[in-house]
Amino acid sequence: MSAHDLPTPGTARAPGPEPGAASRSGSATAPAAGTAGPVASVRGLSVSLQRQGVRSPVLRGVDLDIAPGEIVGLVGESGSGKSVLAMTMLGLLPRSARPVITGSVHAAGTDMLHGTPAQLRAVRRSRLGVIFQDPMTSLNPTMRIGRQITEVTGDSGEAVTLLGAVRVPEPARRMRAFPHELSGGLRQRVMAAIALTGRPRLIVADEPTTALDVTVQAQLLALLADLRREFGCSVLFITHDLAVAAQITDRIAVLYQGRVAEIGPSAQLLHHPTHPYTAGLLGSRLSLSTPRTGALPTLPADGVPVAERLRGCAYHTRCPLVLDRCASQQPPATPVEGTGVLRACWRDSTAVRDIHRAVVPAEGLAAHAGPLGAVHPSPGGSGKPAADLAVEVRALGCRFHSRSGFEPRHTVDALQGVDLDVRAGEALSIVGESGSGKSTLLRVIAGLTRPTAGTVVLRGTAQMVFQDAGSSLTPWLTVGALLRERLRAAKVPPAEAARRTEEVLAAMGLPASVLKVRPGELSGGQRQRVALARAVVVPPTVLLCDEPTSALDASLAASVLNLIREMRRELAMTVVFVTHDLAVARLMGDRIAVMAQGRLVEQGDAHDIVTAPADPRTRALLDAVPRIDVPAARPATGPADRPEAAR
Repeated sequence: MSAHDLPTPGTARAPGPEPGAASRSGSATAPAAGTAGPVASVRGLSVSLQRQGVRSPVLRGVDLDIAPGEIVGLVGESGSGKSVLAMTMLGLLPRSARPVITGSVHAAGTDMLHGTPAQLRAVRRSRLGVIFQDPMTSLNPTMRIGRQITEVTGDSGEAVTLLGAVRVPEPARRMRAFPHELSGGLRQRVMAAIALTGRPRLIVADEPTTALDVTVQAQLLALLADLRREFGCSVLFITHDLAVAAQITDRIAVLYQGRVAEIGPSAQLLHHPTHPYTAGLLGSRLSLSTPRTGALPTLPADGVPVAERLRGCAYHTRCPLVLDRCASQQPPATPVEGTGVLRACWRDSTAVRDIHRAVVPAEGLAAHAGPLGAVHPSPGGSGKPAADLAVEVRALGCRFHSRSGFEPRHTVDALQGVDLDVRAGEALSIVGESGSGKSTLLRVIAGLTRPTAGTVVLRGTAQMVFQDAGSSLTPWLTVGALLRERLRAAKVPPAEAARRTEEVLAAMGLPASVLKVRPGELSGGQRQRVALARAVVVPPTVLLCDEPTSALDASLAASVLNLIREMRRELAMTVVFVTHDLAVARLMGDRIAVMAQGRLVEQGDAHDIVTAPADPRTRALLDAVPRIDVPAARPATGPADRPEAAR
C-alpha cells in the first residue's frame, strides 16, 4: 500500500534532506542548505515543573531544529528531560505540574507556547502526529480500532487505507478488533496510523520501541523510515538506546539533565563522540561483544544535590575528565570544526577520544550475604551438587481461551510440550519474540498460572521480579512496609526485620531514606531495585526475572543486571531470566533456551547459541539486534528518490 493511495489535499510538502545533509550545512541546529525552514524550532527553552510542592528545573536552554523530512534522535537517560521536551513541543504539558516556561517553540508554523487552545488543537489534529511508548494507555480499551481512527478521519475507507499504509495485515478485519486483542507491535502500528490521519509534517515518537522485542522493534523502525520516505514527514525519535537511534536517524541530540550535551550527524556521534557523556552512554551499552566476565560497565551514580549540579556543567559530578571550572561555569555549545557537531564541554574534543571508560561495579553483597541467608536458608544453595535440578519441566502445555463480542471463541496454545531442566545454582536465559510463551512459562514455574498439561517440579522456593516494577509494587505502601510484609510472612521478629530491610537496601545501592517513600516517588531504576530487594530479603531458591530491564536505559539496565549476577553468586541462587534481547541473554545465562510459538526450538551453551545458532528463528533474533558498529541501511531520501506527499 503506497502513500499515493491515500486521499490528499492539494498542497505539496517540501522534500526532506539527504541523510547526513546536516553535517554538510555547517550547523548542527539549522536545516540543511537548500531546504525550506525547519518544521520545528526550539530556542532557549527552559521548563520547570512543580511536584509535591517542590519546583525543579527540567529543561535548561535547549536549542533544536528539525528540517523537513529529517529524522532527529533525542537520546538520554531516564530523567534527562526527553519526554518533557516532546510534550512541550506538542503543547501537552499537564497544567497540574504548573509548568514555568521560557524561550520559544514553533512546530508546523504554530507558536506552541502562546497559541490559543483552539489553535493548538487544530495543529495537533492536522499537522502533528504522536506515537507514545505504551499504546495501551493511548488507545481507548473499550473502542474498536476502526472507530478510534474514524473519529479523526470520518471515513472508514480511509481508516482501512491508513492501516494498510502502516503495514497492518488484514486491515479490514483489524478494524473490528479491540486494542487488547492486538500484539504490542500491531498496537504501535495502529498508533502510527492515527498519527498519520492529519498528514502530519512532524511525528513525535516517544520511546515507541521500548517494550517491543528486537524483531518487532526492527519492523517499527523500518516503518518510520518508510513513512518519512513516502509522506515526506519529519520525525523526532526519542529513545534511551543509541544503537536504536543509529538505525534510522540523520542527527542525534544527546540530552543530559535538561541540556543538550552534544548534537550532530548520527554517524559522527556514534563513532567519534566529542562529549564525555556521549562516550559514557556508548561505553555502558550492552552488546553481543560485551565481555561476560566481570562487572558490566555503567555510568557512575550521581548522588549530588540538584543545586550543586546546576552551578556548572551538570555532568561534572560523574565526568572522568572533570576540570575545576566545570563545577562553577556552564560550558556554551560550540561547533567542532568540520564535523557538523555542537558540544557543551570545556575539554577539547580530542580529549574524549582517550577516555578509558570507567567500569563502576555493583555494590558487593558479600557483607550482607550472611545475614540475608540466615532467615531462610536456600535448599538450592552451594551445598548441593551442581547436577541437582532446581526446576524440572515435563511436557508442559498451557492453553488460553478468549472471546470478543460476537466473534467466535479463540484458542491460543501459549505452551506446547515444553521440556526444560534448570540445575541448582545455574543461570538460564529464556529468549524469544513477543508471544513466544516465555513469560507464560515463567509464570507457570512460579505457580501464578495453572498449566493445562504436563508437570513442573520446583525444589525449594521461588520469587519473581516483573518487567514493570511499578505495577508489581503496592502503590500505597512505603518501601519499608513492602519489605517488612515479606519478612512478617517468614515470622522474622520486628527488630530483626528493621535491621534486615536497611541491609538489603544497602546491598541494592539504595539509601535508608527510601524506606519512607512510596514506589511512585522513585525512578524506574530505583523501583526495579526495590523489587529485587523484596524478592531476596528472604532469599529464594530460584529467582525468576521477567524482562526486568527492558524499559530501563543502558546504564540503569547494566546496574540492575550487575545486582542480579552478584546476588546469584553471593546468595547461591538459581536464576531463570526471560528477555527478548540475545545480547542480555548471553550476559545473564550459562545456557540459553530459545522459544517460538509456545515451543522450545533451541537450547544450549550461551556462547554456542550466539555464535553458531542452529535454528533460523534464533538467527532472526540475532540479525535484529541493533548494532552501532554496523552502519544502518537507510532508505534513499533525496529529492529524486522521495515522492512528494500532500501536507
